[in-house]
Amino acid sequence: MLFTGYSEHTIDAKQRLAIPAKYRNRWSAERDGHSWVCLPWPTGHLRLYTENYFETVGSPGKPTLTPDRDMAELEPRLFSLVEHLEMDSAGRVILPKRHLDKAGLRADVAIVGAGNRLEIHDLGRWKASEDAGFHSLPELVERIQNRKD
Repeated sequence: MLFTGYSEHTIDAKQRLAIPAKYRNRWSAERDGHSWVCLPWPTGHLRLYTENYFETVGSPGKPTLTPDRDMAELEPRLFSLVEHLEMDSAGRVILPKRHLDKAGLRADVAIVGAGNRLEIHDLGRWKASEDAGFHSLPELVERIQNRKD
C-alpha cells in the first residue's frame, strides 16, 4: 500500500491512536498482514509499517548464523525496538510507552504518509518544520537525483 496524505490525531490516556480511516479502508489482510509494525526513529517520530512489508524488508539476503560485525551490531539494536501492534475493532492501536518516550510524543500528533510507511510526529514540531520542508523540496529532489547519476 502506498501511504500518502496527512492527518491530525490525538493519542489518548490509554496510549491508543486511531489509524485514519483513509488508510484502514484500504487495508487488506492478505496483502498487508494482520498488524502494524512500529519502530521508534532517532529523529523523534514513530514509523508504522504493514506487517507483510516489514517481513519482506526486515529479512533481506541469505540467512546466516554468522553475520558480519556491522549486521551483528545492527540487528539487536533495531529488532529489539520493533513491536507488532494489533488494531482493535475501532481501528486503534496501542502505542508502547517506551516508543512514545523515545520519540518524545505526547497527545497531539501528525500522521504522515511516507510512501512505504506511516510516520507519527509531534504535531507542534511537524507544523513548525512543515513550511521549511516544503520549500526545500526542489533542493532535496536534486540531491537525490544527483546520487543516482
